[in-house]
Amino acid sequence: MTIITVPNGYGYVLLAASSTAFLNTFHAILTSTRRKAAGVKYPITYVTAEQADKDPKAYAFNCAQRAHANFTENLTPFLTALLISGLKYPVYSAVLGGTWAFGRVLFALGYTSKGPQGRTTGGYLASLSNIVLALGAAYTALGFALGW
Repeated sequence: MTIITVPNGYGYVLLAASSTAFLNTFHAILTSTRRKAAGVKYPITYVTAEQADKDPKAYAFNCAQRAHANFTENLTPFLTALLISGLKYPVYSAVLGGTWAFGRVLFALGYTSKGPQGRTTGGYLASLSNIVLALGAAYTALGFALGW
C-alpha cells in the first residue's frame, strides 16, 4: 500500500489551483460585458456567423465566449496534471501552474481584443506549461505505481 504524503511546498500548488476560480470569473466578466454590449439575450450561446459578420460587438461576444469555453475545456486536464505533479515537484508545478494561468489571461485578452489571431501568444505559453505539467504528472504517477 502506498501512502501519499503531501510535500512541503504543496500549498503553492494549491494556490496555483485556486487561482483558476478567479480566472473563471475574469472570463465570465469578459463574456458578460460583451454579451450586454451586443444585446445577446440568454440562453443564446453564440450569435450566427452572419450576425457576427455584420456586427463587431456580436463578433467580440463570440470571441469572448469561445475563449471562455476553451478555458473550461482545458481546466480539468490542467488541474489534474498540476495536482499530481505537485506531489513530487511542488515548487516547479506551482510555477508552471502560475505560468499557465498567466498564459490563459493573455489568451483571453488577446482573443477578446484581436479575435482568434490574438490568442496565440497566451495559447503557446499555457500549452507549453500544461505539457510539462502533464509529463511531470505521468512521471509522478508512474513512480507511485512502481513504488519509486
